Amino acid sequence: MTKLSVNINKVATIRNARGGNTPNVAQVAVDCERFGAQGITVHPRPDERHIRYQDVLDIKPLISTEFNIEGYPNDRFMDLVLGVQPAQVTLVPDADNAITSNAGWDTLKNKAMLSEIVATLQKAGIRASVFVAADVRMVQGALETGANRIELYTEPYAAGYAKNREAAVAPFVEAAKEATRLGLGLNAGHDLSLENLRYFAQHIPQLLETSIGHALISDALYYGLENTVQLYLRELAL
Repeated sequence: MTKLSVNINKVATIRNARGGNTPNVAQVAVDCERFGAQGITVHPRPDERHIRYQDVLDIKPLISTEFNIEGYPNDRFMDLVLGVQPAQVTLVPDADNAITSNAGWDTLKNKAMLSEIVATLQKAGIRASVFVAADVRMVQGALETGANRIELYTEPYAAGYAKNREAAVAPFVEAAKEATRLGLGLNAGHDLSLENLRYFAQHIPQLLETSIGHALISDALYYGLENTVQLYLRELAL
């Protein structure tokens, strides 16, 4: 079964809009795990507009499932993850002012930098994942960096799903096949939802983990957090 890692950035966005500690981000992480999620994902950005660096420190000792920290590998981010020692770090090519992740790495142009970062993470015992588009060349480039896994950027799949889901998933199938051939572990995330998740997982049997935040937290406003986590797990239980 593909693992569900719940991205709790949006919970922090709600908290930060009002100040204080409601909702309690660390408690939500614990609760998501208690409700069945097999991982927690956070993506601290330089301006800390949602997840704060202190949140990452607070969450780490409270959870027992996989902790995945996403972000651009600047010096501050690397100091954080090397200190926290999560199970996985997902390297994302975000600009400082990005609203959300909107592209994968060009693993060919950034091979030297990514290789150095990956080696640093692996030396610390942290699994390194590289965020890439569904492009066979970028998957091959990720292998050359020494990464353990890739995370496929699935926004194009989500955007095309309603119009033609077969066409939308096709490049992801090819990228996944190449990743498997090369021995890379396979994750996916961005705009996966209750509408499109099952079809994606059915066509990507090698999928190890999905990181889902915006849609899941939005659904929780209607269905409740525990029920929503269970609904997403059900979509992955093929």
